[in-house]
Amino acid sequence: MTQPDTAAFALLNSVDSPQDLRAMPRSKLKRLAEELRAFVLHSVSKTGGHLSSNLGTVELTVALHAVFNTPDDRIVWDVGHQTYPHKILTGRRERMGTLRQLGGISGFPMRAESEFDAFGTAHSSTSISAALGMAMAAKLQQSQRHSIAVIGDGALTAGMAFEAMNNAGVEDCKLLVILNDNDMSISPPVGALNRYLAQLMSGQFYSAAKDVGKRVLKGAPPLFELAKRLEETAKGMVVPATLFEKFGFNYIGPIDGHDLDSLIPTLENIKQLDGPQFLHVVTKKGQGYKLAEADPVAYHGPGKFDPNVGLTSPSVAPKPTFSNVFGDWLCDAAQADARVVGITPAMREGSGMVEFAKRFPARYFDVGIAEQHAVTFAAGLACEGLKPVVAIYSTFLQRAYDQLIHDVALQNLPVVFALDRAGIVGADGATHAGAYDIPFLRCIPNMAIACPSDEAQCRSLLSSALACDYPVAVRYPRGSGTGVPAGRSLEALPVGKAAVARAGKRVAVLAFGTLLHMAQAGAQALDLTLVDMRWAKPLDHDMLAQLCQTHDSFVTLEEGAVAGGAGSAVLEWLQAHGHQHAVLQLGLPDVFIEHGDPVKLLAGVGLSAQGIEQSIRARFFSA
Repeated sequence: MTQPDTAAFALLNSVDSPQDLRAMPRSKLKRLAEELRAFVLHSVSKTGGHLSSNLGTVELTVALHAVFNTPDDRIVWDVGHQTYPHKILTGRRERMGTLRQLGGISGFPMRAESEFDAFGTAHSSTSISAALGMAMAAKLQQSQRHSIAVIGDGALTAGMAFEAMNNAGVEDCKLLVILNDNDMSISPPVGALNRYLAQLMSGQFYSAAKDVGKRVLKGAPPLFELAKRLEETAKGMVVPATLFEKFGFNYIGPIDGHDLDSLIPTLENIKQLDGPQFLHVVTKKGQGYKLAEADPVAYHGPGKFDPNVGLTSPSVAPKPTFSNVFGDWLCDAAQADARVVGITPAMREGSGMVEFAKRFPARYFDVGIAEQHAVTFAAGLACEGLKPVVAIYSTFLQRAYDQLIHDVALQNLPVVFALDRAGIVGADGATHAGAYDIPFLRCIPNMAIACPSDEAQCRSLLSSALACDYPVAVRYPRGSGTGVPAGRSLEALPVGKAAVARAGKRVAVLAFGTLLHMAQAGAQALDLTLVDMRWAKPLDHDMLAQLCQTHDSFVTLEEGAVAGGAGSAVLEWLQAHGHQHAVLQLGLPDVFIEHGDPVKLLAGVGLSAQGIEQSIRARFFSA
């Protein structure tokens, strides 16, 4: 695709709000969609961000804003990473160059960003519940506005979506659920529901359904002609009863989600119907950009790239990420112990499990976007003597908190939780930040929490966790660390034991995780003792007792919430043992951290090397 110019976006540049789109002749909407798709590709190639999913929702976005009176009619986008076309059409076209950057617009819907973002989303499967709430509010307020939930087939595997449909099916309200069926979540979708949808969309099935309808109606020529005209106007509206009708929805579809001549008349017809409606549209991730169509996973969330060339391998091999280290460790652990199994809730690529899935397919379980199920499924495996390892992002483990307590910790089952994306995550922002795992895990009896400071230690602490006969979480950040070679050893480190990284005087810095390295310059300049704590639970009580005898004050350092975090655990121990040492707690403050470059975000909360040193100087070394 050539570099765009003003003329390439002449029609799109005339749309500053959906009202402009609705005033446009319908004959121009196809051209608008073409320009919108080109603009999305151009924008994401300059900033990085989600691409495949956004290329797939262009026509659906145009059709929704053309038919419904947004923002009065509410649209809730499930997950929300596919809303770039929506943002462009709702007055944020000129700000797309700031996408996912500090001070710029978010990569997800945000109520504070635009009145057209009806509900903030970034985790999956929340849209139907939220849209139902909005629809019932409209009914109570005697309003005629519509509420629309757009949910993908991957997100539909989560239990919350079905809980919402179960509730919605008995309510008389203006709710439309649109299933955006693109046969992809982030990883390829799995499970019985996906197979059902695939069967529903198969050519033979759909053709047979139409043939049955034609045979039945041929005896009544007027009805037959009506059905033919209906099919021409809104393709695919005549299908057999489905699972969704059993939930109380009026099911319509499947229709081509890239065909505006199908989408717009169908949505206009649905707008006139009463009660909960379910529209099944079929789209293609990466639509219109051949490279993304061929490999939607690679183009799910690319960095900056040349759209004429596509993604290229870096000239210098990057340092292994913590996810890579975990993936290598899991393969080696599984090779050494046939009881080791790996579980992921639809995050095979992100969690570094691609190689494990290839080498140990019988012991690899992708359970779909179903975090609650993933945790309890692991508990069942552990009951039978296996060694389950759940690879899950810190922010997504929050969705399975009851299962973590009730099904794993209460029964003291040996499940390993490999918590990726702990701490600041950068461009994805507050919805994906792993800020809360230490506070919400350390208050649970039987749980242990490891905080590796580098790649090699991450591998060792994973081995420590696997050797335990109780649940252990190992938390590590997104991306790479300092580049310490991880090796291939499966040797474990002792549980609950810290190590002195540098001996100094007066003040001891207790570092939990990779911020240890940020504290090294300050420790050298101020002659501080620097301790690699390794474990947030259990703490190394012997180390703390020794330091209390030789130091006046402590600094706790963690890339996680200060409130209830590892620093709080140190304070609790000091108080319980009658120590009066001053403690400075450094970590993430009691605010949601916005999206942006991780280095800038850490600096903004005082967790750069300079910021850490300045905080310590101000507290303990000021005149």
